[in-house]
Amino acid sequence: MHASPHTVGDVMTRAPVAVGRAAPFRDVVTLMDRWKVSALPVLDGEGRVVGVVSEADLLFRDELPGGVTAGELMNAPAVTVHADTGLAEAARVMARRGVKRLPVVDGAGVLKGIVSRADLLKVFLRADEELTEEVRREVVDRLFPLYADHIRVEVSEGVVTLTGWIDGPDPVPVAERLTRAVAGVVDVRCRLCPVAVPDDRH
Repeated sequence: MHASPHTVGDVMTRAPVAVGRAAPFRDVVTLMDRWKVSALPVLDGEGRVVGVVSEADLLFRDELPGGVTAGELMNAPAVTVHADTGLAEAARVMARRGVKRLPVVDGAGVLKGIVSRADLLKVFLRADEELTEEVRREVVDRLFPLYADHIRVEVSEGVVTLTGWIDGPDPVPVAERLTRAVAGVVDVRCRLCPVAVPDDRH
């Protein structure tokens, strides 16, 4: 049973390719081509990320004189995230800053990995059976312990359908919110109906 990927650290590429400030233009191009990446973190002597050099930066090399280096080409300061950053937050950072990948750093700014848009999308490739198991375990069994046997969890292409009887309407929005929070869930259809509870006053 695999743990659900919730953070950048769960999906990032560890020990990514990077360059130093003094790396010459040709070396940067060669590394990008060899590793099929569109950007490289630029590190200082202590392994801290000081910038990022991208394919777009390389296209403007003619505007700079002489032997151009990664340090002269890079965008700085680098847009980074930490390993415990949530996947949704990382996606928002990428969209807001218009980047395709983010260096992952520790508290001192030292490079620990890199996360790409493709990495963030991998979470939506989780098998329906895996999602079914997690929704039942983390949502149904915890939220409706007395009615869990009366609730059916069905997942098709990442869309979760909850069907069955519960003891009242109040938990329905909570069930829907918790189900949406499961990494890899695309949408939720909640068809939980409150069962009639006997009135003890009679």
